[in-house]
Amino acid sequence: MDETSLVLDGNAVAGMLREVFVHDMTMAMLACAGCGAVARLGGQRLYDYPDGPGAVLRCASCGAVLMVVVHATGRYRMGAPGLAWMEVEEPQ
Repeated sequence: MDETSLVLDGNAVAGMLREVFVHDMTMAMLACAGCGAVARLGGQRLYDYPDGPGAVLRCASCGAVLMVVVHATGRYRMGAPGLAWMEVEEPQ
C-alpha cells in the first residue's frame, strides 16, 4: 500500500474536532506531561485574573502549566504545553 494516499491536510480533521469540542470539556481526562498525574480537567487549578487576557490551567498535583487560553481581539489562542494527552468520552 502506498502511504502517500493516506496523507491528508489538516482540513480533514475539522469534523472530528467539531465533535470533540462540543462536549463538556470539564469532564475530559488529562495526563500531565510533568508528573504523569491523570485527572479531570475540572479538577485542575485555574489562574484567571479579571482584567487579564487569558487563563492558565495548572496541574493540581505538581503545579505544572497544562494549558493556556487567551481571548483577545475576536479570537482564542490555546496552548497545551503540559498535556501528554486529553481524552473526551462520547455521550451515551
